[in-house]
Amino acid sequence: QVQLLESGGGLAQAGGSLRLSCAAPTTIVSINNMGWYRQAPGNERELVAEITSGGNSNYADSVKGRFSISRDNAKNTVYLQMNSLKPEDTAVYYCYARARVVLTTTYRAYWGQGTQVTVSS
Repeated sequence: QVQLLESGGGLAQAGGSLRLSCAAPTTIVSINNMGWYRQAPGNERELVAEITSGGNSNYADSVKGRFSISRDNAKNTVYLQMNSLKPEDTAVYYCYARARVVLTTTYRAYWGQGTQVTVSS
């Protein structure tokens, strides 16, 4: 099963920063959009930020001005820099990529296993 590999979650204080990273395995040979979703207990999974292969990005209103998404196409890696963290940012963060794996012609969504981000007040 193809899965993206996330790292960088953890515990931060309100006002602090964390940086998430997500790398696609070598079986993925082409990626369109990459991004991050999050899911807090009792809530639905929501889009946090996404970025196209050309570098265009969009953000949830709740994180605009605080979070920044970037990607390294050569490494098939996407990053999420989270600044000015708030307790309401506490959630499991999931990386995704709309991608094609080797020996296929179809693009579909692939996900990471999730990484916990906890922000204390």
